[in-house]
Amino acid sequence: MVKFQKRVAIVGAGASGLTACKHALAKGFRPVVFEAAGDGVGGVWRRTLASTRLQTPAFAYRFSDFPWPADVSGAEVFPRHDQVVEYLAAYARRHGVTECVRFGCKVLTAEYAGVPDEEAAAWERWSGNGEAFGDGSGEWLLTVQHPGSEATQVIKFTCYLNFFVKFIYV
Repeated sequence: MVKFQKRVAIVGAGASGLTACKHALAKGFRPVVFEAAGDGVGGVWRRTLASTRLQTPAFAYRFSDFPWPADVSGAEVFPRHDQVVEYLAAYARRHGVTECVRFGCKVLTAEYAGVPDEEAAAWERWSGNGEAFGDGSGEWLLTVQHPGSEATQVIKFTCYLNFFVKFIYV
């Protein structure tokens, strides 16, 4: 039996990665977020044209536990990209996510090197209770390129999921 370690790898510090990290922290995990951009959280919102706005009204594009600031929720129906970036950054700061992000670390590949599909199919499925499934015998191999280097590093993670979603239990 593989000992369960409470580390989680998360790829990307956009909206999904930030919430995955926040929830991993709340469950007692030690998440590491690999973010290719070297200049902050926000995912694609950091790299959009200055004229880009949200296509969804602000009230419908928000975290349930984190309201938009008054200047956006009151005046801006469709926030500008810089307001979205600041909202995501404020969310990350508020929930301690920023400290978990490794900026400039680009995940080049995520490869499952584990048990055969037939064996994985026999695992008890995740029931939504926050518990991982699988026996930990598989591995994910993340190839990561660190800032300022062309060299890569392969990082192994013990697998408790039989598919790659947004995070990997390790």
